[in-house]
Amino acid sequence: MPFGFPAFIELTGRTVVVIGDGAVRDGKVRGLLAAGADRVVVLAPGVADGPDLPVDDGRVTVHRRAWEPRDLDDAFLCIASSADPGERDEIARAARHRRVLVNVMDDVANCDFAAPAVVRRGDLAIAISTGGRSPAAARRLRELLEDRFGPEWEELIEILRAVREDTLPMLPDLAERSRRWRAALDLDEAQGLVSGGRGDELRARLRRRLIEDGVA
Repeated sequence: MPFGFPAFIELTGRTVVVIGDGAVRDGKVRGLLAAGADRVVVLAPGVADGPDLPVDDGRVTVHRRAWEPRDLDDAFLCIASSADPGERDEIARAARHRRVLVNVMDDVANCDFAAPAVVRRGDLAIAISTGGRSPAAARRLRELLEDRFGPEWEELIEILRAVREDTLPMLPDLAERSRRWRAALDLDEAQGLVSGGRGDELRARLRRRLIEDGVA
């Protein structure tokens, strides 16, 4: 299976390069910004400004020209698109020569990683990959998961984070903490409470179960 090891990559403090109009139109700049990239350098001669190319975002630098190998000198990661097989090979070769992780869209041989379809709800990220075999299937699965995990999950995850941080000093033992969380957390219940505007009740229930009920 290609790209069989899933991983989430830290982009904070790193430069990412996006090459080609097609990569911009496919939402790669948007996705990188959502993933926390501090600096995205775009080389796209013909793409228009708009949601896919937020030129007013201070993290984005746009060059409306063809790419050059030196554009990759300070990069950590590169996502590119091209209709020219020779150019795709050249981009991958230049990136790998500089030890830059590269993904050339729709060209598995010129990819070091797969860029999955992603559902984001705040800090919750659900990634779907078919190993490059069927982007259409990955997109459809993303649509299904977007319906299953609605906007309320952003608040739900934030509540779980807050409760975890609040109770960590009282649950220093990792194994015991894990046991109590398994017993305390019912995701269907949690989603229902948050969807009904009862996030404070969820917070109180979790804290009681973790600290009081979990003593037994």
